[in-house]
Amino acid sequence: MTSLLSLNSVQLYYDHVYALKGVSLDLKEGEIVALIGANGAGKTSILRAITGLKAISSGEIKYQNQRIDGLRADQLVKKGIVMVPEGRRIFPHMSVKDNLLMGAFSRNNKTEIKESLERVLARFPRLAERFKQSAGTMSGGEQQMMVIGRALMAKPRVLLLDEPSLGIAPKLVQDIARSIVTISRDENVSVLLVEQNSRMALRISTRAYALVTGKIELSGLSESLLRDERITDLYLGGEA
Repeated sequence: MTSLLSLNSVQLYYDHVYALKGVSLDLKEGEIVALIGANGAGKTSILRAITGLKAISSGEIKYQNQRIDGLRADQLVKKGIVMVPEGRRIFPHMSVKDNLLMGAFSRNNKTEIKESLERVLARFPRLAERFKQSAGTMSGGEQQMMVIGRALMAKPRVLLLDEPSLGIAPKLVQDIARSIVTISRDENVSVLLVEQNSRMALRISTRAYALVTGKIELSGLSESLLRDERITDLYLGGEA
């Protein structure tokens, strides 16, 4: 199966300190691929490189066999690459409805936007219950559901998730993990999942890459990595 998204020998640095040191990875159609590692390992830097939020210094990033490094974030959204950032980044004084509709900024067909909204509310019934409520009054888990729903409003082919379990109650972490699996399956969305909760990430992903200080140290099938002693010693943390 050919790669939908790939990084080839990507290097990226902040103020002459390398955050990524020749990273190569790929994401295939319909896959969930996890990026795991400690704080500062380079996981979020990979997402920033893909989305154009930070320019790479060398290497290349391809989507559907075309180079995308150098494109603006809004151009990437129109191509189908959508990111859910760490920390949720909601519009707290706006309603849940308006927060969700912000995800459809690049779309024009009102009928299709309405259909997408109905699918998001069916997938996350809590959002339907709080549809007119100010987003800032919801719990952290509910806000995380909302920002994932907002990303789905853009009709992504590739969904980039940055620490979706961060600061979320354990029961809602399970709900969000299940939603990631069903979104990938039902919507045919490929997911690149950045997580410190490595156990949860490995349980729901097909393949995984383990990073240490900007380099990929281990990679393979997630099921195998769950049993790998090196992963157990270094990375496994958190409960899903």
